[in-house]
Amino acid sequence: MSHPLHGIWQMVRAESGGEPSSDLLGLRVELHLSADTYHVHFAGELADQGTYQRGSTEPHSTLILVGAKGPNAGRTIPCIYQLVGDRLRVCYGLDGTTPTAFATTAGSTHYLATYRRKAV
Repeated sequence: MSHPLHGIWQMVRAESGGEPSSDLLGLRVELHLSADTYHVHFAGELADQGTYQRGSTEPHSTLILVGAKGPNAGRTIPCIYQLVGDRLRVCYGLDGTTPTAFATTAGSTHYLATYRRKAV
């Protein structure tokens, strides 16, 4: 049985350092999630890939990304996520620490992205 996270997710909003990262939206960022792998595509081109595990659900549902190819190869990135209908919010802890909220602040190394499920 497929998990609700599985599928293709189109980025619709991004935030870093407390500021919108609207420049990324032009790249048509897509996050592909399968049973235990992720792929990130920019404008249809594979940019990053690896594996992931779902972790705890309290107080937030968590993911642990382990990069295999691309700019995050060899990195472990803890995340929190929220899935509501066809909207997925992910806050990435790019410094290796698990975020505690769906927000970024000036000087933080957290990255917040909002995705919508892509109809296929």
